[in-house]
Amino acid sequence: MERRTPPRTKEGWYILHDFRTVDWDAWREAPDHVRERALEEGSAFLADCEAVADAEDGDSATFAMLGHETDLLVMHIRPTMADIEQIGRRFDQTAFAQFTERSDSYVSVAEVSDYVTEAYFEDDEEVEDTGLARYLEQKLYPQIPDAEYVNFYPMAKRRDPEYNWYDLPFETRSEHMSSHGDIGRSYGGKVSQITAGSIGFDDDEWSVSLFANDPANIKNLLAEMRFDPSTSKYAEFGRFHVGRRFDASDLGAYMAGEAVPAENDDHPHGGADHPHGADGHPHGESGGHAHGDSSDHGGDHAHGDAGGPPGQDEDVRSELEEIGVYAGQPHGEDVHAVVLYSAADPDDLFEEVEGLRTNFDHYDTHVKTAVYEASEVSHDEDEDTETAIVSLWETERAADTAAGFLADLPEIVRQAGDDDADSWGTMGMFYTVEPDHRGDFVTTFGDVTGALADMDGHRKTDLLANREDENDMFIASRWDSREDAMAFFRSDAFSETVDYGRDILADRPRHVFLA
Repeated sequence: MERRTPPRTKEGWYILHDFRTVDWDAWREAPDHVRERALEEGSAFLADCEAVADAEDGDSATFAMLGHETDLLVMHIRPTMADIEQIGRRFDQTAFAQFTERSDSYVSVAEVSDYVTEAYFEDDEEVEDTGLARYLEQKLYPQIPDAEYVNFYPMAKRRDPEYNWYDLPFETRSEHMSSHGDIGRSYGGKVSQITAGSIGFDDDEWSVSLFANDPANIKNLLAEMRFDPSTSKYAEFGRFHVGRRFDASDLGAYMAGEAVPAENDDHPHGGADHPHGADGHPHGESGGHAHGDSSDHGGDHAHGDAGGPPGQDEDVRSELEEIGVYAGQPHGEDVHAVVLYSAADPDDLFEEVEGLRTNFDHYDTHVKTAVYEASEVSHDEDEDTETAIVSLWETERAADTAAGFLADLPEIVRQAGDDDADSWGTMGMFYTVEPDHRGDFVTTFGDVTGALADMDGHRKTDLLANREDENDMFIASRWDSREDAMAFFRSDAFSETVDYGRDILADRPRHVFLA
């Protein structure tokens, strides 16, 4: 008897979908002081969950659900199953819980499997592809996307006599999963998802949570997937739930029948002020995955701080300010930057990026996504020319999500911030040149690179230009160490360049540091 090989899996964080119905009759009949206490304790509980006050890391969000079966969904993601078990009991201790009843729930765990990559599971094998490594980390340790709508459903694979998923060879199953994933990737920037395994934990085999600002995109994605054979022949689904996210502070407005998110909310879903914004939570050892501690967010994560210990970052910024160089905030002033490099044909790459950018523009947090090509002064026939993709966002969470989609672009070779640990990088971004002085700027850059070649610790500096706006310049530089780079910034040559730039640049240059 032939026995099929199950896919190997790696488990990450645990997920609880906690569905609650409200006893509206009891709520209306309760005295004012009872309702006030219930709202106070309920809001405080939800706020603590969103701040992950109960665990080392994770995420939580609250949704107002549509339809008759449930009123509220609180989604929790935590490092351990014990964490999510305790959350349920903590809620039951609140006065607000007395007015609710759990109408449904679902327990699952984030995972990656052989369907994504077999190399991840090989002994002594490391995933060298930066984009794939980051994608795997986001799968294992997800954050709830900053989107307005959620759609949740459980699913399983069919075991009918004619269409039995588990009787298919691994190679066939893998092809089905790849085709299925292609459809999902085509909705990049429109729909995000968190998929988790639940065999042995709940009634079905997976939980699927889809997030979007336009609920029609969720419907269209699911409709398209219904025609894919992996779904039409082999998938079975449970009940679908759809809801709209609101902040813990809006619980009172929700219970009063008012609009949520409340109209006076600056940012109903967290964003830059969310506890997972700039600081993060430690959930890995030093040098671990991309969601590690604050130092990992700098060295191994392009959306973290400037590339060293926090004090060192401020020292760099202060020292540059003293010599008249504006260093900006981490990620480039008030935005979060994702920068990847590709060896693909620039025309083909731009076409792919343009499609993603159209989807990104649906989000208010999207600032800019552009393709930068090496300028004539940077092109070296002896070296492979790389093209940069720069994507700027108002929130770290949005930038993290975008990085996952951008990492799927063709021939991505590296992501800024993921370079060798023995080097230190600077990026001069937003060098907006006065059109009449572009030639002067390029010529001066050539002179500066000549001086750089003779400086200790200098490895490489390139000038790239936005292919849609040749006056929007991007400079990438790499050094052996921070001290080597700072020696250049203190040099007379750099001082002269800064003075010269004031006459030919339309805006003040800004610098971002990525170790």
